[in-house]
Amino acid sequence: MDMKIALVKGDGIGPDIVDEAVKVLNKVCDKYNHKIEYKEVLAGGAAIDKFNNPLPDETLETCKECDSVILGAVGGPKWDNVASELRPEKALLGLRSGLNLFCNLRPAIMYPQLKDACPLKDEIIGDGLDIMVVRELTGGIYFGKRGRDENSAYDTLSYRKDEIERIVKKAFEIASLRGKKLTSVDKANILNSSQLWRDIVNDMSSSYSDIEVNHLYVDNAAMQLVRNPRQFDTIVTTNMFGDILSDEASQITGSIGMLPSASLGSGTLGMYEPIHGSAPDIANQDIANPIATILSVAMMLRYSFNLLEEAERIEKAVYDVLDQGYRTSDIYSEGTKKVGTKEMGRLICDAI
Repeated sequence: MDMKIALVKGDGIGPDIVDEAVKVLNKVCDKYNHKIEYKEVLAGGAAIDKFNNPLPDETLETCKECDSVILGAVGGPKWDNVASELRPEKALLGLRSGLNLFCNLRPAIMYPQLKDACPLKDEIIGDGLDIMVVRELTGGIYFGKRGRDENSAYDTLSYRKDEIERIVKKAFEIASLRGKKLTSVDKANILNSSQLWRDIVNDMSSSYSDIEVNHLYVDNAAMQLVRNPRQFDTIVTTNMFGDILSDEASQITGSIGMLPSASLGSGTLGMYEPIHGSAPDIANQDIANPIATILSVAMMLRYSFNLLEEAERIEKAVYDVLDQGYRTSDIYSEGTKKVGTKEMGRLICDAI
């Protein structure tokens, strides 16, 4: 298979971690005889510095022309005082909307080797966690009409039927590849938009008779994630609820440096990135953990290219390296072997 990949390394540790992910991608593609063409473009703070624009037109157009996008991280204190329309984070929103990426996949996986980092009791987490949060990404309260005057402010939460249908369809498809259990999270006891959401989930469930479906109010879901996280397999929810619940789920795993994400549209084009930030304080020091970005590449192979064996090869390599006791500084504990960013990438390549 031939692939054309856009690389948006971004700011801070972005270049450090993307470089290692590229090495791993090259390794697995060499093994399976796939060819890759890379197009490197700027976004975020790096693009502000060079073009005074967090998302230059050239970057967006190049990403549109590619089969997939690998993103490092954007932002940092250096750009805290720029005008709001020039914030590095505007690049993320611009890429998501410009590429029509409405579905955000946020897996929360707790590796058994890192069990001690989980803040929950052993009897709660058991042998580990593997939860997929499917978050609607381009609608809801973040994109509704808003306003403010001296005495009041408002933000509007609204969803169209077609916006809900397409994210729920994605969620059913994801659930069918996993444990065949889908939990829809809403606030249907209060919100009209959530009542429409719940009705659509129920209507669509008849087309997926092999998927077990249940509903939770968002406040109960937040509680249940801490009380009994093993009840969850795939969660689908709105933009704001998904933003909050996916962050909660990531913290339950105990290590934000291990968690990838994917943003998908109606086709195969996707954008893949770690959930952590740019951490400029440790940039260029061979300290950052590249595993979240490497696992994002595995998600890319699975969801954009349907290369399941190759994706599993990367994931198993990560598991094996952790099993051998190798750790970057963020997940290091007594009795394990501390390695840097580049060494972790090399070890995972060797395991492949």
